[in-house]
Amino acid sequence: MNNVNAEHTTAPGEIQDFDIIIVGTGSGNTIPAPINDEKKIAIVEKGVFGGTCINVGCIPTKMFVHTADVARSFRTADKLSLTGSLDNVDWKGIQQRVFGDRIDPIAEGGAAYRAGDETPNITLFHGDAASFVAPRTLRIGDGADAPVIRGKDVVLATGTRPWIHPVLADSGVRYRTNEDIMRLEAQPESLIILGGGIVAVEFAAIFDALGTKVTVVNRSKRLLRKLDAEISEAFTEQARKQWETHLGVEPRSARETNNGQVELTLDDGTVLVADEILAAQGRISNADTLALEAAGVDKKANGKIKVDEFGRTTAEGVWALGDASNDFDLKHVANQEAKVVQHNLAHPEDLRANDYRAVPSGVFTHPQIAVVGMTEADAQATGRELTVKVQAYADVAYGWAMEDTTGFCKVIADRKTGEILGAHIMGPEASTLIQSFVTAMTFGIDARRFATEQYWPHPALTELVENALLGLEFD
Repeated sequence: MNNVNAEHTTAPGEIQDFDIIIVGTGSGNTIPAPINDEKKIAIVEKGVFGGTCINVGCIPTKMFVHTADVARSFRTADKLSLTGSLDNVDWKGIQQRVFGDRIDPIAEGGAAYRAGDETPNITLFHGDAASFVAPRTLRIGDGADAPVIRGKDVVLATGTRPWIHPVLADSGVRYRTNEDIMRLEAQPESLIILGGGIVAVEFAAIFDALGTKVTVVNRSKRLLRKLDAEISEAFTEQARKQWETHLGVEPRSARETNNGQVELTLDDGTVLVADEILAAQGRISNADTLALEAAGVDKKANGKIKVDEFGRTTAEGVWALGDASNDFDLKHVANQEAKVVQHNLAHPEDLRANDYRAVPSGVFTHPQIAVVGMTEADAQATGRELTVKVQAYADVAYGWAMEDTTGFCKVIADRKTGEILGAHIMGPEASTLIQSFVTAMTFGIDARRFATEQYWPHPALTELVENALLGLEFD
């Protein structure tokens, strides 16, 4: 462990006191700011500085995604009357550009900054895990000499980790997760992916486009089953055309073969063999590593930390944010929650609440998907009278330019009031197009006004959104 910026005047067993203790350096690392420069702060990070998003999640995966999208374009060039081929994938070159040139220097620089003279009010404990030993009091690491720290306030931003299927965990077979799949020594020629959620389908799209033979195994018969059923069904149909899929099945056994490959047997008797297996069947909270009971912090049924609208846990002076507590598992939500907690720490007399009215989510697979608000089933459950429009990319001008035949935008609104309740897009630039709906929903703009009282640049792809809104029917 690197215990830096600390005043090494405490004897073994003596407690070091801080104004704020932050556990986790993802979004939690954004809390130190001019607003609390006068406070004595401890930051604790067991793993690589910067958290999941910067190191093994959002950012490196999307750098791989863009590379994969370019590679895939060679396959589909004939639709545009072009002929070309992808001659080579420089796996090591991709890794150097992503990690060597970008990600690793950022993580190293972030840790050095928090440990350096630029942040003299911060003590960084890097390399060992934190666990509660009493209210607002944590031990960093193990052993009699492990530091014990106490905070007037403690912020838990500890995130999640991959859930591993018992067949993999108990068999001793070699498997990969999002934490190491992008750093493999060589690109695998074949890859089995367990899972049908966001992580699974993003890596399936990446490796398939780069030339790896991808096989997806999922216990549900639909991929991305938590999304709107129309999106999930349409995407599953597209996935079947791209990758070998085994849906509605579970792993039964796993082993490593004599030639170094991995073999997976499914409960329907199918035997699959590949160079690597990627475990991508969900994530679980790291809250179980914190000994929360010693602090009086309650958990929810799903293992995440229980918080109120202000980010407060059930223990006085203990806060939580991000994937450790919310059920979105989205970086932009964690960042927003960090801003709320940062304010509330500085202004306990003027607490701000988190706002989850219009939280968008993007899935950077192929085709790309983005959603915000209710699914159609959710909206129907409200009992409101609905109006729904599905607008195809193929029916707008820029959709013609791209020769897109599978993408669509689905918008759901209240038939009487014009309130937009949900929007779901599958197709090129979906994660960018969804922002129009986020804006309208956040500021309560009637769908009719939103469609007709502003300019929509012709023939930009945003006409997909415009035409979807114009297609809604109102009383």
